[in-house]
Amino acid sequence: EAATDPVRSEVGVSAFAFDLGQVRLTASRWLDNQNRTQNYLRFVDADRLLYNFRANHRLSTGGAATNGGWDAPNFPFRSHVQGHFLTAWAQLWAATGDSTCRDKATYVVAELAKCQANNSAAGFATGYLSGFPEADFDNLEAGRLSNGNVPYYCVHKTLAGLLDVWRYTGSTQARDVLLNLAGWVDRRTGRLSYSQMQSMMNTEFGGMNAVLTDIYQYTGDARWLTAAQRFDHAAVFDPLAANRDQLNGLHANTQVPKWIGAAREYKATGTTRYRDIATNAWNITVGAHTYVIGGNSQAEHFHAPNAIAAYLNQDTCESCNTYNMLRLTRELFTLYPDRAELADYYERALLNQMIGQQNPADSHGHITYFSSLNPGGRRGLGPAWGGGTWSTDYNSFWCCQGTGLETQTKLADSVYFYNDTTLIVNLFVPSVLTWTQRGITVTQTTSYPASDTTTLTVTGTVNGTWAMRIRVPSWATGATVSVNG
Repeated sequence: EAATDPVRSEVGVSAFAFDLGQVRLTASRWLDNQNRTQNYLRFVDADRLLYNFRANHRLSTGGAATNGGWDAPNFPFRSHVQGHFLTAWAQLWAATGDSTCRDKATYVVAELAKCQANNSAAGFATGYLSGFPEADFDNLEAGRLSNGNVPYYCVHKTLAGLLDVWRYTGSTQARDVLLNLAGWVDRRTGRLSYSQMQSMMNTEFGGMNAVLTDIYQYTGDARWLTAAQRFDHAAVFDPLAANRDQLNGLHANTQVPKWIGAAREYKATGTTRYRDIATNAWNITVGAHTYVIGGNSQAEHFHAPNAIAAYLNQDTCESCNTYNMLRLTRELFTLYPDRAELADYYERALLNQMIGQQNPADSHGHITYFSSLNPGGRRGLGPAWGGGTWSTDYNSFWCCQGTGLETQTKLADSVYFYNDTTLIVNLFVPSVLTWTQRGITVTQTTSYPASDTTTLTVTGTVNGTWAMRIRVPSWATGATVSVNG
């Protein structure tokens, strides 16, 4: 049985998401995007993805070819992308019942378990799992890491992918590999002083606070919450807790996962400071650092508040940033379902940037890293480091390619929410909701945004009186609702 329900309740939540498998996309651009990514996820060679892990942990690579781009054997943070594949495979299994994707996920997990089990022979500490030597963490802690690696960023991706395979497929092996790697993180960070940890966090570390909090939520073991809170980055959290905008000059996507972590930590602890950090970060970013399409950053960096109109360049709106802002928005919406502007933003960024991050002419759904906003600009621009145009099957593996796999396999995850018997309709997406807990099916039929209407058809146990809350977009005037004509 999949670990769909966290062991511990979430503080402050007043709207609840449906499980991925309860909402199915129907014919639309949304489904087309999911299908293209599904083609790629079914196609990709798992042994090529395992190459760096096996080589690093002194196991046979089985004659597999190496990857290029950001997963090449000499790239500093090789093995960052595999966790995204684990998540995407697991999400597609949950959303569509694709057993090929489930089987790829469980195969990769089993092979990662063999890598982890060979740590003694490889000269690594118990639980370690990555595509680069553990010595990079020695150098990180000593402040002398100079090879361009962001080691905890990679570990975060692996942890998150393993958690999702456990969460969505019920794999106890994924759970075991996850907890072994988390145990390594706990031992490694537990021996550092507070100031050592804070100094180390000047190197990008992804959402370590978020995933460790999630592990706490799923296991109920407070050890993981303690480990998560070691990754509370004071230089970023303190100004946000005071509602001060100090984003200018920061590498944008380094920050957003920390804010998601703050939201997760609030839900785990009830400590309102965490909630304030996440809420203030969202308000500041959306209010003063966001382009009209919902993305943020130019050349991957924040600028001064309200200055972005001067930066209509090729390298705007990095895809990862918007993926993470959508995750943050979803966390906040469950706390504040009355804030329609949260769902307004979610729609704006998803429709205007993330649906269009994918190349519709590519059957494998390859993506653009930046969504260019320069005059005459076009999508299909990769990063300065190992860039090009659209991503490729085996020679890109950028961060945005990884998050793109996740985005395009969970497109239905924020269409509907609920609270008790109230149904909340946030997005206008052709879809079928199976509200199993109530014996109700809701079918949404629309060609939005080409049209300005949507039809919701409810069948099943529809007796009695209950509420349906439908978002009226902030840009809409004269919106009307009719029931049964």
